[in-house]
Amino acid sequence: MESMRCVISGKVQGVYFRAWTKEQADSLGIKGWVRNISEGRVEVLAQGGEEPVKEFKTRLIQGSSMSEVKNIECETMDYDKEYSIFEIR
Repeated sequence: MESMRCVISGKVQGVYFRAWTKEQADSLGIKGWVRNISEGRVEVLAQGGEEPVKEFKTRLIQGSSMSEVKNIECETMDYDKEYSIFEIR
């Protein structure tokens, strides 16, 4: 299972971005989590098959209708925990 960690910056807090991210993850069968972090950024850990994770990243770049994604930094990684759901933290 592929794991990808992304940090998204721009107008991504207080604009329904985390809930939207969960909806996107659920629709693609992605597991993991999303949370707000410092400096108005959002962090995401996504786990799933290669193609769903790739599509998820594409959707994150586009962002929700009220958000404005200015930058996204993603890295594929080995993650020692496997998640069974996608949650908002």
